Amino acid sequence: MRIEPHIASLVIVSLMGVVCAAEETATARVESVVLRPLHEAEVSAQRTGMLSKMFASEGEHVEKGQLLASLDSREAKLAVAKAEVEHAQAEVRANNEVRLQYAEKSLEVARAELQRSRESIQKFAKSISQSQVDVERLTVEKLTLERRQAEHELRLERFSMKLRKHDLEAARLQLEQHSIRSPFAGIVVEVAGRAGEWVEIGTPVFRLVAVDRLRGEGFLQAEQVTKDLVGKSVRMTVIAAGHPMKVTGQLRFVSPETDPVTKQVRVWAEVPNEDGRLRPGQQGTLEIFR
Repeated sequence: MRIEPHIASLVIVSLMGVVCAAEETATARVESVVLRPLHEAEVSAQRTGMLSKMFASEGEHVEKGQLLASLDSREAKLAVAKAEVEHAQAEVRANNEVRLQYAEKSLEVARAELQRSRESIQKFAKSISQSQVDVERLTVEKLTLERRQAEHELRLERFSMKLRKHDLEAARLQLEQHSIRSPFAGIVVEVAGRAGEWVEIGTPVFRLVAVDRLRGEGFLQAEQVTKDLVGKSVRMTVIAAGHPMKVTGQLRFVSPETDPVTKQVRVWAEVPNEDGRLRPGQQGTLEIFR
Protein backbone atom coordinates (compact mmCIF):
# COMPACT_ATOMS: atom_id res chain seq x y z
CA MET A 1 0.00 0.00 0.00
CA ARG A 2 1.40 3.40 -1.05
CA ILE A 3 1.38 6.21 1.53
CA GLU A 4 1.06 9.72 0.18
CA PRO A 5 4.06 11.99 0.96
CA HIS A 6 1.95 14.56 2.77
CA ILE A 7 0.40 11.84 5.01
CA ALA A 8 3.85 10.45 5.86
CA SER A 9 4.99 13.94 6.78
CA LEU A 10 2.02 14.35 9.10
CA VAL A 11 2.78 11.02 10.78
CA ILE A 12 6.41 11.99 11.33
CA VAL A 13 5.42 15.35 12.75
CA SER A 14 2.88 13.66 15.04
CA LEU A 15 5.45 11.17 16.30
CA MET A 16 7.90 13.99 16.96
CA GLY A 17 5.20 15.73 18.92
CA VAL A 18 4.60 12.60 21.01
CA VAL A 19 8.32 12.29 21.72
CA CYS A 20 8.54 15.93 22.72
CA ALA A 21 5.48 15.54 24.94
CA ALA A 22 7.06 12.50 26.58
CA GLU A 23 10.23 14.52 27.17
CA GLU A 24 8.19 17.31 28.73
CA THR A 25 6.58 14.95 31.24
CA ALA A 26 9.88 14.55 33.10
CA THR A 27 8.85 16.85 35.94
CA ALA A 28 11.46 15.80 38.51
CA ARG A 29 15.19 15.32 38.22
CA VAL A 30 17.52 13.73 40.76
CA GLU A 31 21.20 14.60 40.58
CA SER A 32 24.13 12.52 41.86
CA VAL A 33 22.31 9.19 41.74
CA VAL A 34 24.48 6.20 42.73
CA LEU A 35 23.92 2.70 41.36
CA ARG A 36 23.82 -0.12 43.91
CA PRO A 37 22.99 -3.84 43.69
CA LEU A 38 19.29 -4.53 44.11
CA HIS A 39 20.17 -7.68 46.06
CA GLU A 40 23.36 -8.33 48.03
CA ALA A 41 24.07 -10.62 50.94
CA GLU A 42 26.78 -12.10 53.11
CA VAL A 43 26.11 -15.84 53.05
CA SER A 44 26.94 -17.31 56.44
CA ALA A 45 27.36 -20.77 57.94
CA GLN A 46 24.21 -22.14 59.61
CA ARG A 47 26.09 -24.72 61.69
CA THR A 48 29.36 -24.83 63.57
CA GLY A 49 32.00 -27.03 61.96
CA MET A 50 34.90 -27.37 59.57
CA LEU A 51 34.64 -26.32 55.94
CA SER A 52 35.25 -29.51 54.00
CA LYS A 53 34.73 -28.40 50.37
CA MET A 54 34.45 -25.10 48.49
CA PHE A 55 32.47 -25.13 45.26
CA ALA A 56 32.48 -21.44 44.26
CA SER A 57 35.18 -18.84 43.73
CA GLU A 58 35.31 -15.07 43.35
CA GLY A 59 33.82 -13.76 40.11
CA GLU A 60 31.72 -16.87 39.53
CA HIS A 61 28.08 -16.54 38.48
CA VAL A 62 25.85 -18.73 40.64
CA GLU A 63 22.17 -19.64 40.51
CA LYS A 64 19.66 -19.52 43.34
CA GLY A 65 20.07 -22.58 45.58
CA GLN A 66 23.44 -23.52 44.10
CA LEU A 67 25.85 -25.25 46.51
CA LEU A 68 28.69 -22.89 47.43
CA ALA A 69 30.44 -24.85 50.18
CA SER A 70 29.86 -27.72 52.59
CA LEU A 71 30.82 -28.41 56.19
CA ASP A 72 31.95 -31.75 57.59
CA SER A 73 28.62 -33.56 57.88
CA ARG A 74 29.58 -37.10 58.92
CA GLU A 75 27.95 -36.84 62.33
CA ALA A 76 24.81 -35.27 60.83
CA LYS A 77 24.54 -38.12 58.29
CA LEU A 78 24.70 -40.68 61.11
CA ALA A 79 21.95 -38.79 62.93
CA VAL A 80 19.78 -38.97 59.80
CA ALA A 81 20.41 -42.71 59.43
CA LYS A 82 19.45 -43.30 63.07
CA ALA A 83 16.30 -41.19 62.72
CA GLU A 84 15.31 -43.14 59.59
CA VAL A 85 15.56 -46.48 61.45
CA GLU A 86 13.61 -45.17 64.43
CA HIS A 87 10.91 -43.79 62.14
CA ALA A 88 10.68 -47.11 60.28
CA GLN A 89 10.28 -49.00 63.58
CA ALA A 90 7.59 -46.60 64.77
CA GLU A 91 5.80 -46.93 61.44
CA VAL A 92 5.72 -50.73 61.72
CA ARG A 93 4.30 -50.53 65.25
CA ALA A 94 1.74 -47.91 64.22
CA ASN A 95 0.49 -50.14 61.40
CA ASN A 96 0.34 -53.29 63.53
CA GLU A 97 -3.36 -53.88 64.25
CA VAL A 98 -3.02 -57.53 65.28
CA ARG A 99 -3.67 -56.83 68.96
CA LEU A 100 -6.76 -54.78 68.15
CA GLN A 101 -8.07 -57.39 65.74
CA TYR A 102 -7.53 -60.15 68.30
CA ALA A 103 -9.38 -58.13 70.95
CA GLU A 104 -12.30 -57.56 68.56
CA LYS A 105 -12.53 -61.26 67.66
CA SER A 106 -12.35 -62.32 71.32
CA LEU A 107 -15.09 -59.85 72.21
CA GLU A 108 -17.21 -61.10 69.33
CA VAL A 109 -16.92 -64.71 70.57
CA ALA A 110 -17.66 -63.76 74.18
CA ARG A 111 -20.77 -61.81 73.17
CA ALA A 112 -21.98 -64.77 71.10
CA GLU A 113 -21.52 -67.12 74.07
CA LEU A 114 -23.40 -64.77 76.38
CA GLN A 115 -26.22 -64.43 73.84
CA ARG A 116 -26.53 -68.23 73.50
CA SER A 117 -26.68 -68.58 77.26
CA ARG A 118 -29.47 -66.02 77.50
CA GLU A 119 -31.42 -67.71 74.73
CA SER A 120 -30.99 -71.07 76.45
CA ILE A 121 -32.31 -69.66 79.73
CA GLN A 122 -35.34 -68.27 77.91
CA LYS A 123 -36.13 -71.71 76.52
CA PHE A 124 -35.09 -73.72 79.55
CA ALA A 125 -35.07 -71.67 82.73
CA LYS A 126 -32.51 -73.72 84.64
CA SER A 127 -30.35 -74.96 81.74
CA ILE A 128 -27.50 -72.56 82.67
CA SER A 129 -26.75 -71.25 86.13
CA GLN A 130 -26.88 -67.55 86.90
CA SER A 131 -23.25 -67.62 88.05
CA GLN A 132 -22.20 -68.89 84.61
CA VAL A 133 -24.10 -66.06 82.97
CA ASP A 134 -22.40 -63.58 85.33
CA VAL A 135 -18.98 -64.97 84.40
CA GLU A 136 -19.74 -64.68 80.69
CA ARG A 137 -21.01 -61.11 81.14
CA LEU A 138 -17.84 -60.23 83.07
CA THR A 139 -15.78 -61.74 80.26
CA VAL A 140 -17.58 -59.52 77.72
CA GLU A 141 -16.93 -56.43 79.82
CA LYS A 142 -13.28 -57.39 80.28
CA LEU A 143 -12.76 -57.94 76.56
CA THR A 144 -14.53 -54.64 75.80
CA LEU A 145 -11.99 -52.86 77.99
CA GLU A 146 -9.13 -54.80 76.37
CA ARG A 147 -10.33 -53.67 72.95
CA ARG A 148 -10.41 -50.06 74.13
CA GLN A 149 -6.92 -50.47 75.54
CA ALA A 150 -5.70 -51.90 72.20
CA GLU A 151 -7.23 -48.91 70.39
CA HIS A 152 -5.58 -46.54 72.85
CA GLU A 153 -2.17 -48.18 72.48
CA LEU A 154 -2.46 -48.15 68.68
CA ARG A 155 -3.32 -44.45 68.81
CA LEU A 156 -0.25 -43.82 70.97
CA GLU A 157 1.92 -45.75 68.51
CA ARG A 158 0.67 -43.53 65.70
CA PHE A 159 1.47 -40.42 67.72
CA SER A 160 4.93 -41.87 68.31
CA MET A 161 5.33 -42.42 64.58
CA LYS A 162 4.53 -38.74 63.95
CA LEU A 163 7.11 -37.71 66.55
CA ARG A 164 9.72 -39.93 64.90
CA LYS A 165 8.82 -38.38 61.53
CA HIS A 166 9.42 -34.91 62.98
CA ASP A 167 12.74 -36.13 64.43
CA LEU A 168 13.71 -37.42 60.98
CA GLU A 169 12.80 -34.11 59.34
CA ALA A 170 14.80 -32.23 61.99
CA ALA A 171 17.82 -34.48 61.39
CA ARG A 172 17.58 -33.94 57.64
CA LEU A 173 17.30 -30.18 58.18
CA GLN A 174 20.44 -30.19 60.34
CA LEU A 175 22.22 -32.16 57.61
CA GLU A 176 21.08 -29.66 54.97
CA GLN A 177 22.34 -26.81 57.16
CA HIS A 178 25.86 -28.20 56.68
CA SER A 179 25.54 -26.98 53.08
CA ILE A 180 26.01 -23.30 52.24
CA ARG A 181 23.80 -22.37 49.28
CA SER A 182 23.24 -19.22 47.26
CA PRO A 183 20.08 -17.34 48.39
CA PHE A 184 19.67 -15.78 44.93
CA ALA A 185 21.25 -15.72 41.49
CA GLY A 186 24.27 -13.43 41.41
CA ILE A 187 28.04 -13.09 41.38
CA VAL A 188 30.43 -14.16 44.13
CA VAL A 189 32.46 -11.05 44.90
CA GLU A 190 34.24 -12.28 48.04
CA VAL A 191 35.21 -15.63 49.57
CA ALA A 192 36.08 -15.37 53.26
CA GLY A 193 36.76 -19.03 54.04
CA ARG A 194 38.95 -21.89 52.93
CA ALA A 195 38.60 -25.66 53.11
CA GLY A 196 39.85 -26.92 56.47
CA GLU A 197 38.96 -23.75 58.37
CA TRP A 198 36.64 -23.85 61.39
CA VAL A 199 33.55 -21.64 61.24
CA GLU A 200 30.93 -20.74 63.80
CA ILE A 201 27.22 -20.18 63.25
CA GLY A 202 26.75 -16.85 61.49
CA THR A 203 30.32 -16.63 60.18
CA PRO A 204 30.23 -14.97 56.72
CA VAL A 205 31.82 -17.23 54.11
CA PHE A 206 30.70 -15.64 50.82
CA ARG A 207 29.50 -12.25 49.67
CA LEU A 208 27.07 -12.21 46.75
CA VAL A 209 25.63 -9.41 44.64
CA ALA A 210 22.97 -9.58 41.96
CA VAL A 211 23.63 -7.15 39.08
CA ASP A 212 20.91 -8.13 36.60
CA ARG A 213 18.79 -5.42 38.22
CA LEU A 214 20.19 -2.37 39.99
CA ARG A 215 18.84 0.40 42.16
CA GLY A 216 19.65 4.04 41.56
CA GLU A 217 19.64 5.94 44.85
CA GLY A 218 19.55 9.69 45.27
CA PHE A 219 17.85 12.63 46.94
CA LEU A 220 14.90 14.58 45.60
CA GLN A 221 13.90 18.04 46.72
CA ALA A 222 10.97 17.81 49.15
CA GLU A 223 8.81 20.24 47.19
CA GLN A 224 8.95 17.89 44.17
CA VAL A 225 7.61 14.92 46.12
CA THR A 226 3.99 13.90 45.54
CA LYS A 227 1.96 10.97 46.84
CA ASP A 228 1.80 9.20 43.49
CA LEU A 229 5.54 9.11 42.67
CA VAL A 230 6.07 5.43 43.53
CA GLY A 231 5.57 3.33 40.41
CA LYS A 232 6.32 6.15 37.98
CA SER A 233 8.61 5.58 35.01
CA VAL A 234 12.16 6.89 35.24
CA ARG A 235 15.12 7.31 32.95
CA MET A 236 18.64 7.12 34.30
CA THR A 237 21.63 8.55 32.47
CA VAL A 238 25.09 7.25 33.35
CA ILE A 239 28.38 8.41 31.85
CA ALA A 240 30.60 5.42 31.10
CA ALA A 241 33.83 5.55 29.08
CA GLY A 242 32.99 9.12 28.16
CA HIS A 243 29.63 8.20 26.62
CA PRO A 244 26.16 8.59 28.12
CA MET A 245 24.13 5.44 28.65
CA LYS A 246 20.40 5.75 29.19
CA VAL A 247 18.15 3.11 30.72
CA THR A 248 14.51 3.22 31.74
CA GLY A 249 13.11 1.80 34.95
CA GLN A 250 10.57 2.38 37.68
CA LEU A 251 10.59 4.36 40.90
CA ARG A 252 10.24 1.89 43.78
CA PHE A 253 10.74 3.90 46.97
CA VAL A 254 10.15 7.40 48.31
CA SER A 255 11.20 7.92 51.92
CA PRO A 256 8.53 9.26 54.28
CA GLU A 257 11.24 11.35 55.97
CA THR A 258 12.63 14.72 54.94
CA ASP A 259 16.14 15.73 55.93
CA PRO A 260 15.72 18.82 58.15
CA VAL A 261 18.99 20.35 56.90
CA THR A 262 18.97 19.70 53.15
CA LYS A 263 15.17 19.55 52.76
CA GLN A 264 15.61 16.46 50.59
CA VAL A 265 13.93 13.05 50.47
CA ARG A 266 15.71 9.78 49.70
CA VAL A 267 14.38 7.90 46.68
CA TRP A 268 15.50 4.92 44.66
CA ALA A 269 14.48 3.39 41.35
CA GLU A 270 14.89 -0.09 39.94
CA VAL A 271 16.57 -0.35 36.53
CA PRO A 272 17.29 -3.44 34.40
CA ASN A 273 20.85 -4.49 33.67
CA GLU A 274 20.59 -7.86 31.92
CA ASP A 275 23.38 -6.97 29.49
CA GLY A 276 25.72 -5.98 32.34
CA ARG A 277 26.56 -2.57 30.88
CA LEU A 278 25.98 -0.81 34.19
CA ARG A 279 28.08 -1.39 37.29
CA PRO A 280 27.33 -0.72 40.96
CA GLY A 281 29.11 2.43 42.08
CA GLN A 282 28.52 4.37 38.89
CA GLN A 283 26.84 7.76 39.19
CA GLY A 284 24.37 9.58 37.01
CA THR A 285 21.10 11.50 36.92
CA LEU A 286 17.53 10.28 37.26
CA GLU A 287 14.49 11.77 35.55
CA ILE A 288 11.02 10.96 36.85
CA PHE A 289 8.11 11.01 34.40
CA ARG A 290 4.55 11.75 35.46
